[in-house]
Amino acid sequence: MGVQAEIEFPVIEFRSADLERGTDGWHRLCKRVREACETFGCFEVAYKKISTEVREETFGLMKELIEVPVERKQKNASPMPYHGWVGPCNQVSLLYEGFGLGDASNYDSVKSFAQLMWPDGHPRFCNTIHTMATQIEELNKLIWLMLIDSYGLGEKWESVMINYKTLVRFMKYMAPPPGEYERGLFAHTDKPVSTIICDDHVSGLEIEVNDGQWIKLSLSPSSFCFVVGDPLKAWSNGRLKAVNHRVMMSGDKDRLSLAAFAIPVEGTIIKAPRELIDEQHPQLYKDFNFMDFFLFAFSDPAKHIDSGEQLQAFASLSPPISN
Repeated sequence: MGVQAEIEFPVIEFRSADLERGTDGWHRLCKRVREACETFGCFEVAYKKISTEVREETFGLMKELIEVPVERKQKNASPMPYHGWVGPCNQVSLLYEGFGLGDASNYDSVKSFAQLMWPDGHPRFCNTIHTMATQIEELNKLIWLMLIDSYGLGEKWESVMINYKTLVRFMKYMAPPPGEYERGLFAHTDKPVSTIICDDHVSGLEIEVNDGQWIKLSLSPSSFCFVVGDPLKAWSNGRLKAVNHRVMMSGDKDRLSLAAFAIPVEGTIIKAPRELIDEQHPQLYKDFNFMDFFLFAFSDPAKHIDSGEQLQAFASLSPPISN
């Protein structure tokens, strides 16, 4: 799994035999997923339901997207942070370029995006990306259900499951100059509820496992990386870890990556289920509107707060306790 240091990063295979809810295999899987998210804040999931063919087709289409003229790329605009096109820049990285496609499991949304990028609307792009986004959304909901069941909330899963839409970002990280090891994306915790990442097998994604200790992940061809975001940490009353991660580039190959972010629908309040609050686990965060937090995280005041501390600054019910 290409991990530096002796830390064993969790790789969890989602076999169809274990995905029947309520079975012994399901409960074992739920426990492994929860423990990985509590310890690391992410894990590699081997999930063969999304075919290699769809993945390869997706990355082939992303290469076509990267070649679109800049004047068309600029039409992928949004008032929401990181929901539109971002070209290479000092604020993010000179190696980074990314596009945003909101509500990506909605075919009309994909079609509208494609019509901005290509005069003919590129039907093959629409069909493939819609399939990919829909299947990733299904995987994300499956992982959320595992977490809900693992915390004993299965009977009320419908009331604690967050209603969301999937924002897909298509990202390219350019290879750095020969012999260099350069930042492709700055270290941060995710502000959406959760993220599923897949790449074209050019490594670069790194996670912080201890203070200042980073490990590089190399996902296998049928794998994805599930990442806990700040709102999911708040939902779990601090049990789940929002992992600090970054992209660091070396070598002579560009890296393509697709990230699917869970963006709650407007008006969603993030709050911990009462079953996760007790004397041993007092409530850590106030209930908050997701969009208020999301916009705060990208505001001028928040720029002076470490990304991993923004949730604490915005929603903590008590000052941080020093170790």
